[in-house]
Amino acid sequence: MDITRCISCGAVLVGANYVAFPCPECGEMIYRCKKCRKLSNPYVCENCGFEGP
Repeated sequence: MDITRCISCGAVLVGANYVAFPCPECGEMIYRCKKCRKLSNPYVCENCGFEGP
């Protein structure tokens, strides 16, 4: 079973408390928890290295 985790903090994502969107550079799916989005915690795409807020 594949576990989805927040790219910023590593929290396990379940239910509706997260968002998924494609990386603006490469299209790889990025998953972020509600808390990290609200705090604008930085993230780095594991595929291409794109850095976002």
